[in-house]
Amino acid sequence: MSLFSKAGSSYCIPSDITWGRTGQNVAFGLVNTLEAPIMKEKSVSFSTLLCNKAKIARIFPLETVGFGRKRRTSVIVAASPPTEDTVIATEPLTKEDLVAYLASGCKPKEKWRIGTEHEKFGFEFKTLRPMKYEQIAELLNGISERFDWDKVMEGDNIIGLKQGKQSISLEPGGQFELSGAPLETLHQTCAEVNSHLYQVKAVAEEMGIGFLGIGFQPRWGIKDIPVMPKGRYEIMRNYMPKVGSLGLDMMFRTCTVQVNLDFSSEADMIRKFRAGLALQPIATALFANSPFTEGKPNGYLSMRSQIWTDTDKNRTGMLPFVFDDSFGFDQYVEYALDVPMYFVYRKKNYIDCTGMTFRDFLAGKLPCIPGELPTLNDWENHLTTIFPEVRLKRYLEMRGADGGPWRRLCALPAFWVGLLYDEVSLQNILDMTADWTPEEREMLRNKVPKTGLKTPFRDGFLQHVAEDVLTLAKDGLERRGFKESGFLNAVADVVRTGVTPAEQLLELYHGKWGQSVDPVFEELLY
Repeated sequence: MSLFSKAGSSYCIPSDITWGRTGQNVAFGLVNTLEAPIMKEKSVSFSTLLCNKAKIARIFPLETVGFGRKRRTSVIVAASPPTEDTVIATEPLTKEDLVAYLASGCKPKEKWRIGTEHEKFGFEFKTLRPMKYEQIAELLNGISERFDWDKVMEGDNIIGLKQGKQSISLEPGGQFELSGAPLETLHQTCAEVNSHLYQVKAVAEEMGIGFLGIGFQPRWGIKDIPVMPKGRYEIMRNYMPKVGSLGLDMMFRTCTVQVNLDFSSEADMIRKFRAGLALQPIATALFANSPFTEGKPNGYLSMRSQIWTDTDKNRTGMLPFVFDDSFGFDQYVEYALDVPMYFVYRKKNYIDCTGMTFRDFLAGKLPCIPGELPTLNDWENHLTTIFPEVRLKRYLEMRGADGGPWRRLCALPAFWVGLLYDEVSLQNILDMTADWTPEEREMLRNKVPKTGLKTPFRDGFLQHVAEDVLTLAKDGLERRGFKESGFLNAVADVVRTGVTPAEQLLELYHGKWGQSVDPVFEELLY
């Protein structure tokens, strides 16, 4: 079957094409390079027709990069397929193409899926030190060989694994990330997490390696963290100190859990985006789990969340323009066009384009590659270098929660699915937050990392709002009819007592643990 069918003067991509995390998104990209998407990109199903104005000069079959083939043991998947294998665009991209790319994520409710991602810290049992890259490579190879995952390579280095629509990848400091498949129910999501943790432990324990579910590295400094051999991270590591004081901490010492959710239309996207932004501080509080830095309390309940406030203000934050009446796909594109770039990937090399904008790129005015024009793959990569509390791609990412133990890895998607995938709960949230001012939303964003559910809000505390929100999430899950509301039990006591996971850890630190953080490696061991 031809990958592209002609529709008038446009070309349309047929439905049900899958987008993979390791760069096999060739079906859509009008590209002369392909790149494994940055940091938190994940697999999603693309179940709508997308017409794009650009003309396609040449394509190649999906089987070349791993789609549509039968499973084989230990297949090697190149992180960056060679230039000569790629789709070539014969006309420049326009802003309308970039808007259409985001709009292509719209899908009917019956095709909405749940994509969960989580990161964790690997450490040596004997020393509690972070895993070195050589140990990570051994672990990845072991998982590949024992459990039939395909290897993802960058040059001679193994940097990840892929199996179906799941992928395993490495964050800059070796944080081990599962990007889950798009799944229909939370039961499937939690089963996927459990299966992953079983596989990782089966290989890691034989190596004397354990994994820690926490939001910030509790004991070791940046100087103690290994650097992963991924070219883009070198550019980011050099750039981060120029734009904020905590960017390197973000790269090397944080772990998160997030959920990626679909929308049916631009209007549905706007409603979910606004609800997600307004309530993100509540998610931050419920899942706050990063109170230690280099062996001592750091003064925060979510140090991970605090770090994002001084990482790079050009690409982070609460995006107040999302609440403007004019907001839509077009306005998000306008915002993203002016977010400074990190790099462009060409001929298996990362070209440093830090500080330059995609708007300049669209006009062929990037000094780093003069006269060259972007592809949709460049645009896709650029979108993954923007880090607001809720991020828009062809789906919405809820990004406010700390990493944590496995029960909370299931609770985070349950929280957001109950609120955003049920129309009644979503409308109730929008009504509840409709009169929250930009200043109030910003206040919650800034204070919650320190004070959690005890943050004062209007005539009470954030805990009281969280009680109502959790009820709405539970009701939404019950109306879905899949018996999923039990996944919220992991945060029910947090809301009832107002005591966050971080405060529980601090109580242990000051009591039973004798002011040592070392026991946390056992307490939060997967």
